[in-house]
Amino acid sequence: VYSTHMGRRPARCYRYQKNKPYPKSRFCRGVPDPKIRIFDLGRKKATVDEFPCCVHLISLEKEQLSSESLEAARIAANKYITTKGGKDNFHLRVRAHPFHVMRINKMLSCAGADRLQTGMSHSYGKPTGTVARVDIGDVLISVRSKDSAKGAVIEALRRASMKCPGRQKVVVSSKWGFTRYTREQFETKMEKGEIVADGANAKIVCMNPFIIEKRMALMAGTA
Repeated sequence: VYSTHMGRRPARCYRYQKNKPYPKSRFCRGVPDPKIRIFDLGRKKATVDEFPCCVHLISLEKEQLSSESLEAARIAANKYITTKGGKDNFHLRVRAHPFHVMRINKMLSCAGADRLQTGMSHSYGKPTGTVARVDIGDVLISVRSKDSAKGAVIEALRRASMKCPGRQKVVVSSKWGFTRYTREQFETKMEKGEIVADGANAKIVCMNPFIIEKRMALMAGTA
């Protein structure tokens, strides 16, 4: 009996971006499911005004992150914030997605293996897992929370960075939650009615009087 079973290769084998992106497609079949299946945790249905604090984990290297390391980072961060910051005080979002497929050219390690395998001729491997291709400055994980949980969030993301290869940086954002507005801009625009809550984000309210009049006429017509 010839066995081709072997353990997972260490992450250093797949750490660098060497080739072109190779996503799952009709040409690249039989790809195993990524280990990370959940990308949003915590109170993801909380409205935008509940969580003003925002902290990011940012990559400082151009590299590849395996779906296993992203899942380990997600679990580590979630466990710490839930314990120290409270399970209803945050919303965590994993921003890196593992679309790139890695391959392995399996080698037999048994008696008579040289008769069965081709070595490095015909060495195009079979799919073995997926990784996320990240660049310098890419956001890996974002967390919005209450101001009271800020310390727990920073420590949680530091612990999550231990699960990833390369160097990462924890950055406290000046923006309000996951929006594109600073705290001052957000509060001012909300008071003036220029933006309204839209789930975890905020959307601009159209202030053009002609468009508002047209919209009101349409609504009156459908009523």
